[in-house]
Amino acid sequence: MAEEKKVAEKKGAVGEFMDFLMKYQVIGLAVAFIIGAAATKMVTACVNDIIMPIIAVVIPGGDWRTQVVMAGPVKFLVGDFVGAIIDFIIIALVVFLVVKFMMKEDATTKR
Repeated sequence: MAEEKKVAEKKGAVGEFMDFLMKYQVIGLAVAFIIGAAATKMVTACVNDIIMPIIAVVIPGGDWRTQVVMAGPVKFLVGDFVGAIIDFIIIALVVFLVVKFMMKEDATTKR
């Protein structure tokens, strides 16, 4: 225990910070977060530009994102909510497929 403390003192703050990054794989987490944000933008664009124009043909009144339900003075943005649900479902499906593929690869390497 005393030796670990001496080693930590010799490393300094930068060395301890580097150990923290390596131990908790913070760099990988940051990369995954950035890729996830980019994928979210891509899925949102896909929903807005490809899927929803097809749905807009079925929905009378045109622009589906502006669909509103009024309940007295309260305005519910139903169209925007439906778009968010579709975004979530597509993102969840993509994450599921990626994880399934990664676990399949992991299972084949363990044998």
